[in-house]
This record gives sequence, C-alpha cells and structure tokens, in this order.
Amino acid sequence: MATLRNLKIKTGTCKRILKELRSYEKEVEREAAKTADMKEKGADPYDLKQQENVLAESRMMIPDCHKRLEASLTDLKGTLVELEESNLKEGPEIDEARSIIAEVEPLFQTGEA
Repeated sequence: MATLRNLKIKTGTCKRILKELRSYEKEVEREAAKTADMKEKGADPYDLKQQENVLAESRMMIPDCHKRLEASLTDLKGTLVELEESNLKEGPEIDEARSIIAEVEPLFQTGEA
C-alpha cells in the first residue's frame, strides 16, 4: 500500500539521483577541459594518462546514474498512481512528485528518440 511517506521518500530519491547525475555531467566537462589543456601544453605522458583515467571513470558513472534514475522514476510513478487510485489527488507531496516527474521524464524521452 502506497503512503504519502513512501511518496515523499521516492521523490527525495529521484531528486538526489538527478542532482548526482548533473554533478557527474559537470565533472566530465571539467575533466575533459583539463585533459585537453594538458594535451595542448604537452604534459608528461604519465600525468596525461592518469588524467584520462580520471575522465574515463567520471564518464562511466553517467550511464549508471541514468539507470538508477530511470528505476527510481518508474518507482515514483507507480507510487503516485497508487495514491491517485486511492483518491489522494492533492497535497504538497503529490505536487512535488509530479514536478520531479515532469523534470526527469524529458531526460529519457530524448535518449530514446
């Protein structure tokens, strides 16, 4: 049975994973710029290799976050549907859940197209 407490927890999970995903995307941009700068300046090959490894690790985290976010979104949607079926259609928790769903869904629609 879905409760408002469960909905609030699942909404928070979605928010956290979305924040984590955005953080990794920024990190990849930062590390890519740093790697390009090192190549341009002719940095030591060992240091350059280490920087490329850091960049690769950051890039590997993005698909993992996407997968977790998609699972969390599905879970949140299911809980919201259950609550709506039990005649709970309004309230701050439900509004917040709907806004997170609206924010996260476009990430997956553009990825599938």
